[in-house]
Amino acid sequence: MSAVTVRVPAKVNLQLAVGPLREDGYHDLVNVFHAVSLFDEVTASEPADGDAGEAPLRVRVEGESAGEVPAGDDNLAVRAARALARWAGRSYRADLLIRKSIPVAGGMAGGSADAAAALVACNELWGLGLPLGDLMEIGADIGSDVPFALLGGTAVGTGRGERLTPLPTSGVFHWVFALAGGGLSTPRVYGECDRLREEAGGPVPRPTASDDLLAALRKGDPHALGRALTNDLQPAALELRPALAATLDAGRVAGALGALVSGSGPTCAFLAESAEHAAALAKSIEVADDCRSAVTASGPVPGASVAG
Repeated sequence: MSAVTVRVPAKVNLQLAVGPLREDGYHDLVNVFHAVSLFDEVTASEPADGDAGEAPLRVRVEGESAGEVPAGDDNLAVRAARALARWAGRSYRADLLIRKSIPVAGGMAGGSADAAAALVACNELWGLGLPLGDLMEIGADIGSDVPFALLGGTAVGTGRGERLTPLPTSGVFHWVFALAGGGLSTPRVYGECDRLREEAGGPVPRPTASDDLLAALRKGDPHALGRALTNDLQPAALELRPALAATLDAGRVAGALGALVSGSGPTCAFLAESAEHAAALAKSIEVADDCRSAVTASGPVPGASVAG
C-alpha cells in the first residue's frame, strides 16, 4: 500500500459546559460532541524520493483557508504521525496531504480532525494494525478533541473533553454553519471566559450534562434539541467578536430551531427542521455582516475512516 486517504468530519458542540479554572490551567468540561458532514481529507503516502528521516517528511495543505494552516512541526497532523511512530517504536516516513473544507480556527475542531485522520492513515500505511482505543489514547495527548474525531457520532466528553461516552441518538439532524472571516484563538476565548466570570463574581458550578438535551437526542426531536443547545464559551466569544451577535440574531429571525456559537467560535451553528429548511436558512443567514458564507450539513456521521 503506497497511499491511504482518510475522510474525517467536523464537530459541533451541542453543549459545552465549562467548570472552574483548575490549578493546571485547564477546566473540567462536559462537552456533548456531534459529528457533522463537513469533511477534511488527509492522504498519507510513501515519499517518492529516497530521503531518510523521521516521519513525516513533508506536509502540504490545500483547500479552504490552506494558507492559515501551519505546514511544519506545529501542524497537528504532523504531530500525530510522529506520535504514532514513537508509539510503534520505529522510524517511519510519510508525506501528508491535507485537503481542507472544515473552517480553520472556527470552533469545529479542524486541526484535531486532521490529527485524527493522520493517525488512521499512517496506521494503515505503515501496517501497524493498532485498534481504535490505542489511536484514541495517542490522540488525547495531542489535543482534547482528537479522540472524538476518531470516534464520531454523538458523544459526551468529560475531563478536558477527551474521556468519551457514546450517546444514543435517533434520526438525522440538519444544520447550517455560518463561517466568519478569520478565526478566534481557543486559549484567548477561554481566558476571556475566566475574566468575565471573575468580573461577575460568585462560584462557578461543576459542569453537568443537560437531561433535556440527552432526551432530545434519544428521541430525535430537533425542536427540543434546539431549545437545549448551550455553550458556556459563547459570552466570551461574543465579547471578543461582537458582530457574531448579529449572525445569531439573523438565524433566529429566519426561523432556526436553535442557534449558538460552535465551541470557541467564530463559526455559528443553527439547527433546522429539515434539509429544505436548512437550505432556506443558509440563504437568509449569508446576508449577516460577519458571515463570509453559510454551509449546510447533517449529523451524526462516523469518525475518521479510510475513504473507499
